[in-house]
Amino acid sequence: MSITVDQDQQWLLKCLSATLDPNQEVRSFAEASLNQASLQPAAVLLKHFIKKHWQEDDESFEHPVVSSEEKEVIRRLLLSSLDDSHRKICTAISMAVAAVAIYDWPEDWPDLLPILLKLITDQTNMNGVHGALRCLALLSGDLDDTMVPKLVPVLFPSLHTIVSSPQTYDKYLRTKALSIVYSCTSMLGVMSGVYKLEMHALMVPMLKLWMDQFSGILEHPVQPEDPDDWGIKIEVLRCLNQFVQNFPTLTENEFMVVMGPLWQTFVSSLRVYIRSSIEGTEDPYAGRYDSDGAEKSIDSFVIQLFEFLLTIVGSAKLVKVVVSNVRELVYHAIAFLQMTEQQVHTWSMDANQFVADEDDSTYSCRISGKLLLLASTLLLEEVVTSCGSDGIDAIVDAACKRFDESQQEKAAGSVVWWRVSIKLLVSDVE
Repeated sequence: MSITVDQDQQWLLKCLSATLDPNQEVRSFAEASLNQASLQPAAVLLKHFIKKHWQEDDESFEHPVVSSEEKEVIRRLLLSSLDDSHRKICTAISMAVAAVAIYDWPEDWPDLLPILLKLITDQTNMNGVHGALRCLALLSGDLDDTMVPKLVPVLFPSLHTIVSSPQTYDKYLRTKALSIVYSCTSMLGVMSGVYKLEMHALMVPMLKLWMDQFSGILEHPVQPEDPDDWGIKIEVLRCLNQFVQNFPTLTENEFMVVMGPLWQTFVSSLRVYIRSSIEGTEDPYAGRYDSDGAEKSIDSFVIQLFEFLLTIVGSAKLVKVVVSNVRELVYHAIAFLQMTEQQVHTWSMDANQFVADEDDSTYSCRISGKLLLLASTLLLEEVVTSCGSDGIDAIVDAACKRFDESQQEKAAGSVVWWRVSIKLLVSDVE
């Protein structure tokens, strides 16, 4: 009888054989490979196993296939392990659950969502809340138009409880809950093109509750060197962006509740950005990422902020909300155009690098200032498009005011008076 050996087993056999090789280098490499493999959590290995052996008609399938009885045991064990106290293991288990759900949910795994919903409401088991939210965040990106309308009325109240209870849930859990709101709202927005009345009816009861929560989170000034604060505000801005883009008529009636807090966020983020990026005060989170792959930096937060401001100014319904304050908006936006301390250092060391950066279209921490420059410029262009002559006058006045301030700083002996890019701003406006 022939025995089928999959690629993982073949790799293991080769490594074991190599440990007996007379060549010291070959033995050492094989031993190091086996040691590295042993450090992987079982859930990570299980995820790879699922991709290869769970579904026979899948393009990555390799024999043997997992039996129905084995699948049932694996699904039960995965869900019972979601409250593991080790965050990395919990995340790996969540990824395994999501991998199984792609094939089995909802038909063959109908109790998945009920169990996840039960977990996120259990305040006595925060590890379970974390695991369930991680699962739901992964699943929400794959929900289709038949699932979301049924899930949202059941799921959103629980998510709202988490977001609205900072005394019970930490910022990570509240941020994760908001990321699920974002994914579901995105799908509802797609569906609203065909099912406008149904989607509006679904959103109306929830809109005010969520706008109040967004307002409460944004009203607190942006904190320096606090990536958890930036993270939760980023998710609020992403959710607001979806609300405004997909349900502008509904959002217009409730938008004023977030305008004051949004302005507070904008102004306070400028202070933090100047301290961190312009003045060069060290940001310990620059270029770093959290366990979910999200960047921890003030730059990524500010870029998301400008994206939302661009949406507001470009909305025929909402631009009238900012018209009366367009001069203040432009005045602060120009300040973000200043050259960063990192750019000054890089280009001072090598002037040719400036040319290279101008031609570089890929994202990195090193050129994040360039992306912010683009976001700021696009916002100013949209101000001109949406506000006409009022927008042009606001930009010219703000540019002149910033230029006068730079001259005053120069006279006072400042060595960074030149950093506001007035020449670039004026040329873009023209």
